Amino acid sequence: MRILLVNPPNCGRSMPEELYGITSLKQIFRGEPLALETLAGNLIQHDVEILDLKVNPDGLHSRLTSFAPDLVGFTAMTCEANTVIKLAGEVRQNSAAKIVVGGIHASTDPEFFNCEVIDWVVIGLGKQSFPELVEAIERDQNTEIPGIARSTKAKKPLSWQPRKYNQSDLVNNAAPRYDLVENYRSHYTLQTLGLKMGLVSSALGCPYDCNFCCIYPLTGGRYLTADIETVIRDILTLEQTPVIRLVDANSFGNPSHAWKLAEAIEKAGIHKQYLADVRSDMVVRQPQLLKRWKEIGLRAVVIGFEEIDDNALSQMNKENSAATNREAIAILHQLGLTIVGDFIISPDYTEQQFDQLHDFVCEQAIDLPMHTILTPLPGTKLHHQVQSQIKIHDLDYYTLTNAVMPTRLNEKLFYQRYASLLHTGHSNAKV
Repeated sequence: MRILLVNPPNCGRSMPEELYGITSLKQIFRGEPLALETLAGNLIQHDVEILDLKVNPDGLHSRLTSFAPDLVGFTAMTCEANTVIKLAGEVRQNSAAKIVVGGIHASTDPEFFNCEVIDWVVIGLGKQSFPELVEAIERDQNTEIPGIARSTKAKKPLSWQPRKYNQSDLVNNAAPRYDLVENYRSHYTLQTLGLKMGLVSSALGCPYDCNFCCIYPLTGGRYLTADIETVIRDILTLEQTPVIRLVDANSFGNPSHAWKLAEAIEKAGIHKQYLADVRSDMVVRQPQLLKRWKEIGLRAVVIGFEEIDDNALSQMNKENSAATNREAIAILHQLGLTIVGDFIISPDYTEQQFDQLHDFVCEQAIDLPMHTILTPLPGTKLHHQVQSQIKIHDLDYYTLTNAVMPTRLNEKLFYQRYASLLHTGHSNAKV
């Protein structure tokens, strides 16, 4: 079977730009489509191509003509969901291919894709369920596959059997098809750090159920670690890439696994730099683990501090404290690791709170602060809690840089303060 996997183009819209001419807040996503590379790796008996529309935004029609796929699979974040529906319509008009959609929005709000132009929706982790779906399509079998919903074309609600995730769902026997995006690789850079990097997954899922986050539901709260040999294989596959970004939501969530991986990297003689997502409470509990990773090349850590006071953290169900965040920052500075700190700006912020966050970032010497706006993504607990307050329902604006709920401040002033916060953080960034 000929299978075309499609990464949608940059398509999120920016309210501050459209309404107030503030262009510095528009979010641009350009990262290696690791999820699609991983799916391709598990389809070794098929002819698979990846089309990255973030690099080549006008390439769909020509690829449909030249490749003539039997199946087209889309991935989509929430801000890309509307565009994927439009692209699926283009596929339907110009191809006889079956159309499948997966990714984070399909997992948290699958009913959104229950429409005429979609044939199947992959819900949750698709490493195992998508190849099972491909096999069923090829054999023309009407088999019920856990984690897969057949579109009813909006005639009735979707029905599917949830998948119970375990290690077998990681399907570690084949490496991601990094080669399928070789023509795009020069575009895959972390612009804020000026680094060319490759992406590797060492774990999937997260056991922490923060109310704003859509990672927990992806695997039903399970935290699954890849085999050590699998991670080493994938790092070695990216032999020409000097920096590896571990894309796990919680890279060292299993400290024992993280220790073993560090030892295996050293034993394999791998000399690269690493960026990893970690929790501040893990840093406090496991400073020696961070020290060990620094010895084998860990360059920077990304930490979701989110907020700077306990009340706000509690409202997010963060299961962490401001004191722990401060202690973790001190440890990371002592170790000489770059801190990429994620902070979430509530639409309810006052000017005083903007000032306090600015002062905190400066006082704590956060090397690269990353600020987003609290956004109730469909399917999250936050969305359920504040649904009546949402004023913007167009998913094109769900880029995490638009206030889709009313702001306490005058909206233009809110965006001006937000833009100033971003500018100050990035202009003072140290990497």
